[in-house]
Amino acid sequence: MPRRATLLATLGLCVRPGRAAPVAPQPQPWPRALPVPGGIARLPLGAAAAKPSAQDGELPLLVLGDAAGWTALVGIPLAAQPGMARISVRPAQGGAARDVVYTIAPKRYREQQLKVAPGHVDLSPEDQARYQRERVHLAAVMATFTEPPPEAMQMRVPVPGRRSSSFGLRRVFNGQARSPHSGMDIAAGTGTPVVAPLAGRVIDTGDYFFNGSTVWLDHGGGLLTMVCHLSSIDVKVGDLLKAGERYAAVGATGRVTGPHLHWSVMLNRAMVDPALFIAA
Repeated sequence: MPRRATLLATLGLCVRPGRAAPVAPQPQPWPRALPVPGGIARLPLGAAAAKPSAQDGELPLLVLGDAAGWTALVGIPLAAQPGMARISVRPAQGGAARDVVYTIAPKRYREQQLKVAPGHVDLSPEDQARYQRERVHLAAVMATFTEPPPEAMQMRVPVPGRRSSSFGLRRVFNGQARSPHSGMDIAAGTGTPVVAPLAGRVIDTGDYFFNGSTVWLDHGGGLLTMVCHLSSIDVKVGDLLKAGERYAAVGATGRVTGPHLHWSVMLNRAMVDPALFIAA
């Protein structure tokens, strides 16, 4: 018996003459690819000795891999139109950029009717001014892009509970259509601990008109997460968290119909479906 077959037989594996040994399945890549509005495209960039850079327009993209093969991860905005899209890739050593083209497939999200206090739909001049100030501040938070990229991409759900509202729902408040739901809602009681889905750094905390008490985490490479409607915040800007470490508690602050956790994931400034980062 050939040496290789002898070794496999010793390990308890049956090998038929002339047939290759079974190949072990490859691990699930995280996040899962779903190139639709609100999803993620995984674009192979090929082999290179050093990591290339990639951009979507002027936005830097997360590039992962090694010299044997690099991959760009593209967060696709909910407002993106189905059809052809492209990114620009530039070698690490310099030189001409090249385009990588991909297709955004259509996706239709469900609609959800909600009742909230009238003042959270038709804003007073004072509340509208507050909201606009918050938008300017949060735009700077969402532009965060740091190195190194995240060491892991599979996330843990930040709080146990039933998913009460999924990403992408077309939300109608008191009969008025508003922006689609940009995160995942998880039903949980006030005070339930909230843990970090990945290791990260706290880049913003605050009390916002719509989101209530909120914390943003930076995981590197333009991958950010946000949790909202908190009853308490146990961290401050600059704190470093390990995956699974508690940093807040569930509440019912901001525009809500009851206590729950709103969890958002942002990649290259696009809100994407958190379900793509977690085990089904």
